[in-house]
Amino acid sequence: MAQSNQNNQNSNFSGRFSGRFSGVFTALITPFKNGEIDWASMKRLLRSQLDANIDGFVVNGTTAESPVLTEQERLKIFEFVRSECGRGFPLIMGTGTNSTAESINQTKKAEQLGADAVLVVVPYYNKPPQRGLFQHYQKIAESTGLPVILYNVPSRTITQLEFQTILELSKLQNIVGIKEASGDIAFGSKLIRACGADFFVTSGDDGSFLDLMSAGGAGVISVGSHIFGKKFVDWSKRVKTGDVTVQAEFATIRDLNTYLYIEANPIPLKMALCLMGLIDSPELRLPLTVLSEPYTEQLKSKMLEAGIL
Repeated sequence: MAQSNQNNQNSNFSGRFSGRFSGVFTALITPFKNGEIDWASMKRLLRSQLDANIDGFVVNGTTAESPVLTEQERLKIFEFVRSECGRGFPLIMGTGTNSTAESINQTKKAEQLGADAVLVVVPYYNKPPQRGLFQHYQKIAESTGLPVILYNVPSRTITQLEFQTILELSKLQNIVGIKEASGDIAFGSKLIRACGADFFVTSGDDGSFLDLMSAGGAGVISVGSHIFGKKFVDWSKRVKTGDVTVQAEFATIRDLNTYLYIEANPIPLKMALCLMGLIDSPELRLPLTVLSEPYTEQLKSKMLEAGIL
């Protein structure tokens, strides 16, 4: 695979940023009400997250239903979250699409907004080869001064970043880490060993994030932290110390955490947050729809069992 002049040792660029993006980051939903963004619910949700001592947020990720947000809405959401969290709080902006040009456009806008980094998902639907993925990320990285975080989630994108492609991308100047959401701990562990301290590997799979952290992972970009924020923060700190009891504690909420994916994320999550009173409505934008009634009753039951309701 061809490499650019940038593809030298990254001169500690990522080393200066990797610690800033460790721990538990919540991939924020976008609350809707009557077709519009529900700012009151967003404020309430952010307050609960900050009270849980979450380490940072991803704004405009796929959990935010980014494909159905307008450019103006993305800008307003980022500015609202920044105003609630303050200047020093880490905010990562999702800017990945299946168009390199549009991803560059969104990345430049994220830089103008003052994002701390961008999260760039593997292009979906068009199934590029690995050389196309390398060039996609290379062009995005060259377009910005922001730290760039790769996002590997083959369950949603079909195509995945292969080990050698990630290894080569990790050498580019401002590609600083990866959200590894395949749930393959052996693969994640191999990346941690091969890419070195200047490139961080954080989990994108709530069900296995403690295992990846035990193998040296930086943390998790999470869906479940909307609900289990305090627990996830506590467990992530303790697992770094080698505390083996966290797995048994996680087992107490595993069933509910798994059920958050009974339909496409964030359908069950929004219903759970509505049942908890954190958002006013479980509304989504088409083509996503509200959780079906039978699943809702099962979700309530599992939330009661887990002590959430």
